[in-house]
Amino acid sequence: MPENRVDRSQRVPQGFEPDSRLEPAISLWDADLKLIDSSREFEERIGLASRNGITLWEAYPLLVKPALAAIVQQVIDTGEPQTIELGVSSHETRSLLLSHIRAGLFAVETSGTNAEQSPWSQNNERERLIHQATHDVLTGLPNRRQFSAELAQLLPANGKMAPALMQLDLDDFKPVNDTLGHGAGDILLQLAAERIKAALGRNGTVYRLAGDEFAIIQVGSQQAFEAERLAEELVAEFKKPFTVNGISLFVGVSVGIAIAPRDGNEGEQLMKAADVALYAAKKEGRRRARTFDPSMLIVVEQRELLRRSLRVALQRDEFFIEYQPLVELPSNVAGFEALLRWRHPTLGIIPPAAFIPMAEADGLMSEIGQWMLEEACREALTWPVHYTLAVNLSPAEFLTPGFTDRVSQTLDIVGFPAERLELEITEGVLLERTTNNLDTLNTLNVLGIQISLDDFGTEYSSLSYLKNFPFDTIKIDRYFIRDLLQDAKSQAIVRSVISLAHGLDMRVTAEGVETAQQAAWLRNEGCDRLQGYCISPPLAADRLEDFIRQGARIQTATASDELRAGL
Repeated sequence: MPENRVDRSQRVPQGFEPDSRLEPAISLWDADLKLIDSSREFEERIGLASRNGITLWEAYPLLVKPALAAIVQQVIDTGEPQTIELGVSSHETRSLLLSHIRAGLFAVETSGTNAEQSPWSQNNERERLIHQATHDVLTGLPNRRQFSAELAQLLPANGKMAPALMQLDLDDFKPVNDTLGHGAGDILLQLAAERIKAALGRNGTVYRLAGDEFAIIQVGSQQAFEAERLAEELVAEFKKPFTVNGISLFVGVSVGIAIAPRDGNEGEQLMKAADVALYAAKKEGRRRARTFDPSMLIVVEQRELLRRSLRVALQRDEFFIEYQPLVELPSNVAGFEALLRWRHPTLGIIPPAAFIPMAEADGLMSEIGQWMLEEACREALTWPVHYTLAVNLSPAEFLTPGFTDRVSQTLDIVGFPAERLELEITEGVLLERTTNNLDTLNTLNVLGIQISLDDFGTEYSSLSYLKNFPFDTIKIDRYFIRDLLQDAKSQAIVRSVISLAHGLDMRVTAEGVETAQQAAWLRNEGCDRLQGYCISPPLAADRLEDFIRQGARIQTATASDELRAGL
């Protein structure tokens, strides 16, 4: 999404043309004239090794001169902005605009041509630069720089008028961006900003921090109550649809609340508390508000413990693989799906849903996935030659450059036939970089590797995927299998998917099959393969030989009779 940067396309007043090579160098200073925040251009232009504790006088030594120091003091005392000429050459003029703000001083260093400037053009340029530096271009809201300055001005809080901080995150915003494009995403952000402002009224200030992240600062005497009331109102407002280009979109909001000084009396402390509360809201299902409680830190600390442990889990051989059978009806074992597991040395077995998103976020899935593929292929070499090996791919792994080369090299190193490997991807993978995805899938197809579309029907389910991508198998998600015998809608959906897949010359696998009755129903409807606890739970590698020798123990014939009798 667009970042909070100066929009150079806006018209510059006649008589002042900024040097196209140099962006304005923006900086914020506190009441003691120590640096609070700055733009990248300021840091590069000043060239100071560390900005911690830097004063205005160190950044601009020229201002130490008595005449210029007096101008700085005048800005502080009167609140009237002033422009100081830093230097003049034959080609350009360097100027420093100083303005008084609540936090202290706001400074903008510019470089422009020596065209004569009128007082009007100077004032207009000054106002434009101040607004651009402190407001988001897309939504017009105050930006992160302004947020940091104003929060610093309010803290530490004392007395009854203490600030409440709310951090807001839009739920399900990314699918809008991915499916409808960034233009629709920009419109949605603008509409969301207006909805937040309407709910807030005059009772605080809303800021756009980045992407789909917003913040609200309120100041009052009963902030805990008022903040929670506003947060619940926002959650309710965001349950209403947004209309973008004639399409109704449902994008919710999660809110984390922190109150000063109870939850923190410094900016960083209060922001961390609000962020922890926001994480709790998302963890509990999103589209809700949560107020910070110290007990929430336990969950965050556990998450960080897992994250630190995850970084060394592969080197410490803590990962292992279990294998769940795939049965080709009526009752022939067709192969196994490899399932990644993590045995933490102190916490025990960690569910994949808990650690795989962390591994993806931290860029670890490529290395972990490479290890898993090689280990599973080596194990599969001991199976009957007609058994297939199915391996799940995370989106992060699939989108990594050089992925197909690594798969091909692994197969060559292990000596595992490509036609016995089936790679499973979810629909979410296909939303990113569609052209590259098609190239990747076609390359895998040329290598002879089978491709399976996993969890079909639970995410975006665009039929264009089935037309444009070379899938061999569609896997029906367990969500539709769970109530298959009781829900006529689930039955209709499963029948439709089976018919659609067969019409496209694709196999169908039903996962999450728990009972013999479900298995019999699926067999009668023409489903090709089954997977689930009805057949077998995931098995350790040392138990596969016994399972293969005994074969699948699924009594589909008996179950079919029971099903007919029951119906």
